[in-house]
Amino acid sequence: MGDRRIHGELAALGIKVAASTVWEILREHGIPPAPQRASTTWADFLRSQADALLSCDFFETRTLTGARLYVFAVIEHATRRIRILGATAHPTADWAVQLARNLTMDLEDVGSKARFLIRDRDSKFTDAFDAVLTDAGLQVLASGIQIPRMNSITEPWIQTCRRELLDRTLVWNHSHLLHVLREFELHYHLHRPHQAIDQAAPLRAVPAPLPRAQITQLKCAGETASAEPDTNTNMLPELRGWSFRQAQCHAGAIAG
Repeated sequence: MGDRRIHGELAALGIKVAASTVWEILREHGIPPAPQRASTTWADFLRSQADALLSCDFFETRTLTGARLYVFAVIEHATRRIRILGATAHPTADWAVQLARNLTMDLEDVGSKARFLIRDRDSKFTDAFDAVLTDAGLQVLASGIQIPRMNSITEPWIQTCRRELLDRTLVWNHSHLLHVLREFELHYHLHRPHQAIDQAAPLRAVPAPLPRAQITQLKCAGETASAEPDTNTNMLPELRGWSFRQAQCHAGAIAG
């Protein structure tokens, strides 16, 4: 309920108060206007439904001979796991349908719980493509026209792939492109951080936090080690056996 609605209800009860006063009271208690409380942004939707969302897109690249190849990639929103399902110079409707079948089989093998797939309005995504995914239990969501923000997970990954791989690699032919994409996919899954849930790489989970008792033991062991006498003969005799912080404070006192 907004400040105007509250002001009207108070007036109906015979309570005379200015609408600006109601607005001030709500603002002092940190209550935003009603439309802001009721609205859900697209970013909020993506974050809240990350475990159930997939998104896909085609992107193109060129070989040394000038041939144009189209690559199809799918990404999981929760883990940022990438699936590069294929590349071709002639992306026909039948080829796209076969990619959809391959995707559903991959998701079934890993026991994925995804329920939605976001795609753009490319003509290569036909009704047959959507039908294959629908039969597998995935609801297809088409993004708005010329609104890449609605596919805001796949689009940045494509830019990353271009910037870190395709713009720095001379691709010879179709088989060479698939080879370098597989290598980059493995690198992306294992050897780099991601803005995913719990900051986990897709195929390498973040280590579990250490128990508090173990952290205390490691801390005590570190303090004991720092207190042991240093056998370094290059250190001044009066500083041997001091910790680094003690020596630092001693040097600061001398300088002062």
